[in-house]
Amino acid sequence: MSHGPRSGLAAVSSALLAMSRHLEVRDVLKTIVASARELLDAQYAALGVPDDHGGFAQFVVDGVSDEQWKAIGPLPRQHGILAAMLHDAKPERLADVRKDPRFEGWPSAHPDLADFLGLPIRDGDEVIGALFLANKNCQKPEGGCGFTEEDEELLGILAQHAAIALTNARLYERSRELTIAEERSRLAHELHDAVSQKLFSLRLTAQAAAALIDRDPARAKGEMQQVAGLAAEAADELRAAVVELRPAALDEDGLVATLRTQIQVLDRAHSARVTFSGHRVRALPAAQEEAVLRVAQEALHNALRHSGAEHVDVTLDRRGAGAVLRVTDDGSGFDPRAVRRAGRHLGLVSMRDRAGGVGGRLAVESAPGKGTTIEMEVPGG
Repeated sequence: MSHGPRSGLAAVSSALLAMSRHLEVRDVLKTIVASARELLDAQYAALGVPDDHGGFAQFVVDGVSDEQWKAIGPLPRQHGILAAMLHDAKPERLADVRKDPRFEGWPSAHPDLADFLGLPIRDGDEVIGALFLANKNCQKPEGGCGFTEEDEELLGILAQHAAIALTNARLYERSRELTIAEERSRLAHELHDAVSQKLFSLRLTAQAAAALIDRDPARAKGEMQQVAGLAAEAADELRAAVVELRPAALDEDGLVATLRTQIQVLDRAHSARVTFSGHRVRALPAAQEEAVLRVAQEALHNALRHSGAEHVDVTLDRRGAGAVLRVTDDGSGFDPRAVRRAGRHLGLVSMRDRAGGVGGRLAVESAPGKGTTIEMEVPGG
């Protein structure tokens, strides 16, 4: 991410603006680390947010490839220099971290660090993180550290603003969690009322059919048809409520893995062939990932339930800092102009609202007998 040293007020301003641009905690952490590494021209940068159990709730690095990071293994514990920054709450500037008596080693796949600059990120008296840089890209003085007092002062300024950005992001996420909790409670209440009524009617109708089956088979058949209709309505009620809940898999596995898993399930459950490919897609802000997933789900539902398609193909590709989703089927298609005149149909308004709500766009290409392509583009972070 870093391509060389940057200095001066413009570089500091750019870094601070980048930090204030994000609201998701993970995005803020990544931006802080990347900005610090670029601003001070270091090979490596990392930021750890401590938990209450001697480890780190989150640990973000810059300058280490995904392959290296996987090979390193579990997140570090709060020991050695990291513990000193967290517990003593003071900066650490070392010529060679490996020679410090507090150094306790690192995994074999870990990159070799020498000169080191780290300091705590504080919110008042609380230490909310540890930010450090290693291996300054410069000529080192004999026996000395490549990081200077000026570097330490600059990183201190960055850490102060990082504390503000991180605190704001946490407040935003807590606010969103409260909103989600309230919305889930509302949905659960609505789901209970709506589905309970449907199931009660379904049970009564099934009982009536059972009573009629011997003396009036024709009426019993009609009642059973009503049972099937009520069951379908109950399933629709469930789907409408469940689709509003953010799946845990997004947070745990990411967008590409979540899409791939869901599409594999659909491929096994339907006679149509459902395929997926994802290429070079970066992690997106959480709201954009959720919107992409929801649009994909809605488009897949339409293709598999209404189009009569034999093949549905889903692709997710990187485009600039963002991504573009395409869901293409070879089904019966429709006239998009007629759909717009008719108003809400096939969830297209909902999909457009989701795309627009995260700064993206949605395009629909279809014609009777020609299949359908739904394309959604989001800007990234």
